[in-house]
Amino acid sequence: MRYISTRGQAPALNFEDVLLAGLASDGGLYVPESLPRFTLEEIASWAGLPYHELAFRVMRPFVAGCIADADFRRILEETYGVFAHKAVAPLTQLGANEWVLELFQGPTLAFKDFALQLLGRLLDHVLTKRGERVVIMGATSGDTGSAAIEGCKACDNVDIFIMHPHNRVSEVQRRQMTTILGDNIHNIAIEGNFDDCQEMVKASFADQGFLKGTRLVAVNSINWARIMAQIVYYFHAALQLGAPHRSLAFSVPTGNFGDIFAGYLARNMGLPVNQLIVATNRNDILHRFMSGNRYDKDTLHPSLSPSMDIMVSSNFERLLFDLHGRNGAAVAALMEAFKATGKLSVEDDRWTEARRLFDSLAVDDETTCATIAGVHGETGYLLDPHTAIGVRAARECRRSPALPMVILGTAHPVKFPEAAEKAGIAAVPQLPAHLADLFQREERCSVLPNDLKAVQAFVSQHGNRGKPL
Repeated sequence: MRYISTRGQAPALNFEDVLLAGLASDGGLYVPESLPRFTLEEIASWAGLPYHELAFRVMRPFVAGCIADADFRRILEETYGVFAHKAVAPLTQLGANEWVLELFQGPTLAFKDFALQLLGRLLDHVLTKRGERVVIMGATSGDTGSAAIEGCKACDNVDIFIMHPHNRVSEVQRRQMTTILGDNIHNIAIEGNFDDCQEMVKASFADQGFLKGTRLVAVNSINWARIMAQIVYYFHAALQLGAPHRSLAFSVPTGNFGDIFAGYLARNMGLPVNQLIVATNRNDILHRFMSGNRYDKDTLHPSLSPSMDIMVSSNFERLLFDLHGRNGAAVAALMEAFKATGKLSVEDDRWTEARRLFDSLAVDDETTCATIAGVHGETGYLLDPHTAIGVRAARECRRSPALPMVILGTAHPVKFPEAAEKAGIAAVPQLPAHLADLFQREERCSVLPNDLKAVQAFVSQHGNRGKPL
């Protein structure tokens, strides 16, 4: 399997090199040169497989030639063996043909665990084999940071620097990052928003001189391994609900477009997906594109669903690449114009092509709370605010009541008590046993200005387990 850049100028790489590269050298994102495609018979034969074995079948083509089958199987079994539920991603029924796929059974109670528990183990495997040491630099709007730290904390060859927007993540989200202490773990609170953090990561990848020879690795969803791991749970949910003998629809709370892009890839790999719903909060750049062909930057608004408080969706470029016939030069020109103007639209026929599969909805905080209260009143089931947005979008955008609708449950409601309280729900769930003392644990975090040079100087000074790089 070879990987190419969405902007067409970077060299093609194998999986191992893509894992370590993150962003392509031309500023684009890596995608497979060609997708594997499974027959309906193959997919049907996977019914009843344990999650780690299904993951092996789905992802094996992406790592072929780089990781031996026996090693990959072991890595996957270890990855999903730490999840709290034996099903790994159980389904809970909310209504007629309506299901929540619980993706919060991992160590940090968020869907990011599916990819980042795997990413840490893949990095350990590859870096040990190569005898290399790397620096991870990541930006988080809430959940990526804790999942990355949890997944990579034991990696001997990694220093981790995670930036989050100061005072703009929930307390549980912050503490899940700042209470994991280690010489190779560094939490940075940036006096800015998530997009500021994300821009600093991208700028650092473009010019890595401050690392003095050490390689920078991405844990954000620009890293192909993140997308690859997320494809699996679409197959997992679909097989539980009768696929491939019937089609399904998915509603996906998303800010950076990575999670829903994985569903788009699952469909292109042979899974019968009839509809994908982009569910966003009031930071609605994706909804504005899907509903009106306007991908324009706007003011960022803090919300009750902070993981989606994003102005620019990094993975959207991967969809643009396909919509433009995989023409890297066209995408590069489009992204250059977007960088200059903050505005982007595509030709009507390309937008119409996207609309054949995608629908979208933007949901404000008031409607989010009403959805949490309504579902809890009907069923006793408590949604986190992101999943609530997915439920609302599913109910308003659904094309066919006859098809199973799966809403991706992206985080445990315990992470967002403010939303539950505002929805009028008194009995907020307790933290699970492994996090029961979270509020008593020591925190370690550095607050830095929204300044790229200050951040890069901090990374240079504190890398290599506390020794300057």
